[in-house]
Amino acid sequence: MSTPINRGSAFRAAIILVPLFELLGGLMARVSGSTVANPWYQGLTLPLYQPPGPVFGIVWSILYAMTAVAVALVWAHKSAPGRWLALALFALQFAFNLAWSPLFFKYHQMLPALGLIGAIFVVALAATFAFGRISRTAAWLMVPYLMWLGIAASLNFRVWQLNPAAAAPVSALFGG
Repeated sequence: MSTPINRGSAFRAAIILVPLFELLGGLMARVSGSTVANPWYQGLTLPLYQPPGPVFGIVWSILYAMTAVAVALVWAHKSAPGRWLALALFALQFAFNLAWSPLFFKYHQMLPALGLIGAIFVVALAATFAFGRISRTAAWLMVPYLMWLGIAASLNFRVWQLNPAAAAPVSALFGG
């Protein structure tokens, strides 16, 4: 953590990454039908602790902004050892994150989506530790995201448990 941060680089990266993450997250939500207009989801039995629909948009907007700033901080430590690994881990978990909504909401793959959340959590945790070696602030900005992933996994599991017949067979992913 002794590498210097280029504050201008961090600021420029954040100015680009925050709207980019928001756009990508919102686009995936829209494309996958993860809104209150999704008839399949609205027909499910939901857990009692399920937050109201608008809470998800608010929480994800905040989390995408926080994680974008975390990435910007790591990006700005140009000479930090492990920087590229940290960024690669983040990119992998972010790609997994973007894949979750279509898997669950569009393709109705509740159990594979639960496995994907587990993978997201593991890789996001590894990214958080890698971030921590470069910037403690970046690592701490990831903690609410990790906590929300735990909540999301719990909700995913409970929805699957309450609606075993509503999940599409995995073969449906492959046109079968």
